[in-house]
Amino acid sequence: MKTIILGTMTLLFSINIQAQNTNTQTATKTTTSTVKDSDGLHKTVKKEVSNEVQKIELGQEKANTINIPTINSPISVTTTTKITNPDGSTRTVDVDRSSYYESNGNKYRLALDASGYVLTYGNSKPALLRKTSTNSYIFRSEKKTAIGYFDTNGDLIVEIYDDKSDKVTIEKYRVIK
Repeated sequence: MKTIILGTMTLLFSINIQAQNTNTQTATKTTTSTVKDSDGLHKTVKKEVSNEVQKIELGQEKANTINIPTINSPISVTTTTKITNPDGSTRTVDVDRSSYYESNGNKYRLALDASGYVLTYGNSKPALLRKTSTNSYIFRSEKKTAIGYFDTNGDLIVEIYDDKSDKVTIEKYRVIK
């Protein structure tokens, strides 16, 4: 009986001795937008969760001291965006590319919508971008259907196939930072 009590006490006290080796911070940003049209009000909720994780690393032990200093280590940031559409459906976006873009001297606005992105310019009919399984987008505008993707700089690249010339032309929309 004595060994059971001592064993249990040893187990309980040793659980608190475990050291924490990461520092984690979480921030949540919620944006609600309401659009009024002929069908009524449509409310879209965009919830952005940002996690910052930093591993705690120890430096060199100094002679005749009790404490060991910590050293700076890189911070890993992951951001997940969840969008709740007016119909109640929810989708998750890993990287939100919503921003302003410039192409041929014109300024375009890329914004999230219920199924992907919408690219607008002035009062013209918006172009739609719909995600494919190959991490690219189907680009559909009034005059053309093409393939689009984002390069490492965050610019939108649209590749358009021309039937008449049997060539592919590339349009680049540079992100405005």
